[in-house]
Amino acid sequence: MAASASATAVPYLDKTDFLKLQNGSDIRGVAVDGVEGELVNLTEPVAEAIGAAFAAWLMEKKKADASQHLRVSIGHDSRISAKLLQNAISRGLAGAGLEVVHYGLASTPAMFNSTLTKNEAFLCPADGSIMITASHLPFNRNGFKFFTNAGGFGKADIKDILERAADIYNQFTEESLPNSERKASLSIKKVDYMIVYTSDLVKAVRKAAGNIEKPLEGFHIVVDAGNGAGGFFAAKVLEPLGAITSGSQFLEPDGLFPNHIPNPEDKTAMKAITQAVLDNKADLGIIFDTDVDRSAAVDFTGREFNRNRLIALMAAIVLEEHPGTTIVTDSVTSDGLTTFIEKKLGGRHHRFKRGYKNVIDEAIRLNSIGEESHLAIETSGHGALKENHWLDDGAYLMVKILNKLASARASGKGGGSKVLTDLIDGLQEPAFAAELRLKINQNHPDLKGGSFREYGEAVLKHLENSIGSDPSLLKAPVNYEGVRVSGYGGWFLLRLSLHDPVLPLNIEAPSNDDAVKLGLAVLAAVKDFAGLDTSALNKLVGAS
Repeated sequence: MAASASATAVPYLDKTDFLKLQNGSDIRGVAVDGVEGELVNLTEPVAEAIGAAFAAWLMEKKKADASQHLRVSIGHDSRISAKLLQNAISRGLAGAGLEVVHYGLASTPAMFNSTLTKNEAFLCPADGSIMITASHLPFNRNGFKFFTNAGGFGKADIKDILERAADIYNQFTEESLPNSERKASLSIKKVDYMIVYTSDLVKAVRKAAGNIEKPLEGFHIVVDAGNGAGGFFAAKVLEPLGAITSGSQFLEPDGLFPNHIPNPEDKTAMKAITQAVLDNKADLGIIFDTDVDRSAAVDFTGREFNRNRLIALMAAIVLEEHPGTTIVTDSVTSDGLTTFIEKKLGGRHHRFKRGYKNVIDEAIRLNSIGEESHLAIETSGHGALKENHWLDDGAYLMVKILNKLASARASGKGGGSKVLTDLIDGLQEPAFAAELRLKINQNHPDLKGGSFREYGEAVLKHLENSIGSDPSLLKAPVNYEGVRVSGYGGWFLLRLSLHDPVLPLNIEAPSNDDAVKLGLAVLAAVKDFAGLDTSALNKLVGAS
């Protein structure tokens, strides 16, 4: 180990260190100091190695030879480490002989789009694309998302790139690092691709309204970008369509996120956009996450369209266009949503697993075996449509909602965003809904040295076996993740987190008392697992 370290220009890291950066289908790490106990592991040399690894992967997949100069576009959100990582990953790409195009502040969906756009004036299409973001995570974090024209990377691709990067990293020398810097300075170009992306969004709304130039004229729509990358939506999309955007807030990029976390699932963030709608007497409010692949909305009364309501709204819009189609969602959607999609809208609800890539891939799979699906959407606000290349694009979701407003106006219907509220009329919503996080203590002797995943699976198996003995509870006949059970007029789902030593427990019920009964059923089954922290559940049921 020491020999390897002394021969290189960087501290030694092995494959395990690199694989720790994997977060499902993304790469994420700590990029800057500032949070106690969180050491920087996404350094400039690590990012450069990842860039070189992506270059090697891309050349292999595209079967490119030395004479072909593949082109990679790079964009970033508003994080304070963005420029540093952009320059580092660019050195890795340029050092491998690739052409690098910087887009500057951009959105994740725009980066994927750059692999599809055919416009040489904007150096498109890109053969590959990288978005530098860590979504809604704190300011000290950052990461990478990768795209080709086939879509976003899966877990296996990320693992492959990180393993390659580990090998490349440990071959860096005092000579090779400055050499890649020289190559980068010669091969980097800059383009404002967001002009193309926003123009396409504007065209989509105009088309839906019958090619009216300003189909949103008179509508007052406020945007909350949370100081992320979504500030463009007010001036570059809504205003050209005729909308009034006064009262929009936190549009300026600020990677310290001083106002609230840019996250449509965050209660403080949703309260901020709701207040902005009410204070400005707006027709509609729109909120994005940091890199604009997730979104939510608020109607003129302050009613939130996020989680199950956003899914219901998008399902209503899509099922008008594609009657009977299958709507694919993640596992924590409500029973009321299933009833709404299947009984009210005449569609089919296919409840799958958590993880936006899982949901999208399942919709693609269903289409491949002859079951038509046009929408894949998570309660987190990730939503992808077949018509938009299965890209989870928060801005495009909002465009679909704007299309509805514009076409209603064009056909003579007034009432502002009431047309949207009316679309989800009949959606049953529970009086009680909560997600509790039951943490697994990885150092507890009860794990007997095993992994948290094995322990979590054992908890789920025991819960599943114990359900059969309670006549008040019914196990879901079709379920793809964890243990989902109906009873006492509601339901619960206990599952293992995709990445963390946590068992999230979702409970929905018609009353607090019914929620407690469901909670007691779970507690009775898991109480003997000493390595599981049930304090959140104890609090719910009133136990000490």
